[in-house]
Amino acid sequence: MDNHFDVIVLGAGAAGLMLAALAGQKKRNVLVLEKANKVGKKILMSGGGKCNFTNLDIEPHHYLCHNPHFVKSALSRYTQWDFIGLVCEHGIEYEERKHGQLFTTKGSKLILNMLLDECEKSQSVSIRTQHDISAVKKQPNGQFTVHTSQGTFSCESVVVATGGLSIPTLGGSGIGYHIAKQFGHQVFDTRAGLVPFTFSDYIKESATKLSGNALDVTLSNSKATFTEAMLFTHRGLSGPSALQLSNYWHAGESFYINFFPRQDLVQFFKEKKQQQAKSLLRTLLLSLTTKNIVLELQKLVWPQDSELAIGQINDQRLQAIAQKLHEFEVKPSGTEGYRTAEVTLGGVDTTEVSSKTMQSNYINGLFFIGEILDVTGHLGGYNFQWAWSSAAAAAEYV
Repeated sequence: MDNHFDVIVLGAGAAGLMLAALAGQKKRNVLVLEKANKVGKKILMSGGGKCNFTNLDIEPHHYLCHNPHFVKSALSRYTQWDFIGLVCEHGIEYEERKHGQLFTTKGSKLILNMLLDECEKSQSVSIRTQHDISAVKKQPNGQFTVHTSQGTFSCESVVVATGGLSIPTLGGSGIGYHIAKQFGHQVFDTRAGLVPFTFSDYIKESATKLSGNALDVTLSNSKATFTEAMLFTHRGLSGPSALQLSNYWHAGESFYINFFPRQDLVQFFKEKKQQQAKSLLRTLLLSLTTKNIVLELQKLVWPQDSELAIGQINDQRLQAIAQKLHEFEVKPSGTEGYRTAEVTLGGVDTTEVSSKTMQSNYINGLFFIGEILDVTGHLGGYNFQWAWSSAAAAAEYV
């Protein structure tokens, strides 16, 4: 039958294409079905079009999962070095940026083309776009039928690589979660991850004024702490530190901003009081950040002392100002949601999936890989590495 395959992969993103390539090279006859009109859309837009394809420091503690040990097996069997080797084999130039992040120097398209070349090399992978999945059923003979907007297909193994709900304009949908639930799997509640914060209070006014300005800060709550750049936007706060903390934040919670993490402001003020007693606080802080940011912080933290020289402010008050700048509490009204989120938190419960094979513990031949699972990496190439590693794990067994 023309419509029968060994393996059908639902989704032509990073995980789906990686699995298709590896399974195809094991001589499995693979069909990849993609809802969108093009494959790998998220790969193309990732990393500002440069694709942060992995990280030099891949460790399990960089992942959020209700079952934290789940990621260890796949990550150790197909590592960042394996993927870097593949990138080098294809002659793709890349660069290391801070925190071990690896980016292509000539664009994300090279990573997508590499995956497509790997699929083509096997000569047993067929990729079809604009196939909207309507149903997946298991037949009495053990085979699956996959019903789409352009026909029905059958196979021995189905791999759900449909991704999450983030950036719906790129083709993300909830079909993978629906399939998981249909076959008896628990799906943890999903929410937007690696996503900017929004505000509706006085912080929004300040952020709007400072839109486009960035500075290195420490953002923290009771669960996590990140010291990286924070970007002011016309809706609130973004940049690496904000995106990272969003994975550890829930609606209604506050968090703290340390605007000067590399400076002890109590000591700084003490020294300046002795050396430059006639200077205003805003003048002194200009050595640490930009004028726009200092003026906005003045409005938020020491408005009543704005025209006083540091020598006129008592030590107790200076200490209070320093402490507030190191621990400025904010309470977002929310996040920008799936529209701009880089990932989806939550997903298929990994206690119901084999960490060795990515196969369902309930249904033989049903596999889950990539973002559909309850595995979310930090910002910096970790989610791509999970796509490569989980796909490689499943490719051994489909």
